Amino acid sequence: MEQEIIRKWNALTILLLAASTLSVSAYALQVTETEDIKANDTAISIVTRNEWSARDPKMVERFTGTIPFVIIHHSYIPKACYDEDGCSKAMRKMQDMHQLKNGWNDIGYSFAVGGDGRIYHGRGYNVIGAHSPRYNDKSIGICLIGDWTIEKPPQAMLSATKRFIELSVENGFLSPNYKLLGHRQVRNTECPGQRLYEEISSWSHFSNKPAGPDDPEIPY
Repeated sequence: MEQEIIRKWNALTILLLAASTLSVSAYALQVTETEDIKANDTAISIVTRNEWSARDPKMVERFTGTIPFVIIHHSYIPKACYDEDGCSKAMRKMQDMHQLKNGWNDIGYSFAVGGDGRIYHGRGYNVIGAHSPRYNDKSIGICLIGDWTIEKPPQAMLSATKRFIELSVENGFLSPNYKLLGHRQVRNTECPGQRLYEEISSWSHFSNKPAGPDDPEIPY
């Protein structure tokens, strides 16, 4: 693969972390601030909201503190994408469904990952999501774009997801003791797809509790 031009990391949580609700204009100011994230001569490629042509959120509600959970999803629809143009279209399609059809403030996920190995900025860190009941105000919701019920996601997608989680810890957004969950553990759904769920079950920090949305044991 050709050497990628390193994208700028969106430092969404640098400003106004204590605010519970931000106006759209304040949010727009935040997402223009960027910084490079590099570790041991490696870097991850981030596609900003501007770059995938996101609409502004209707409202931004925040939560504070180091984030204790990562929730993994698949999109199911839209289908898998393998280049920036296709994945940007997938992001716009998800935002249309979530904002226009569901009436949510924005795309539901914090971040998404394409088959091209890029990270696509959704709501960002410490913004209340719309992806996992009971966890929206205490998690990073990461969607791996595509249907991963039968097929295993491409290695570029899996590697980017794992590295992004590591960088989230290294840069202080995610707790070093975070717990990793699949969407099906917190809601009645097959998401993130059986094959992807089997994959993440072997990852560091994966928790088998809760065992499902009706499990009274919540690992808060």
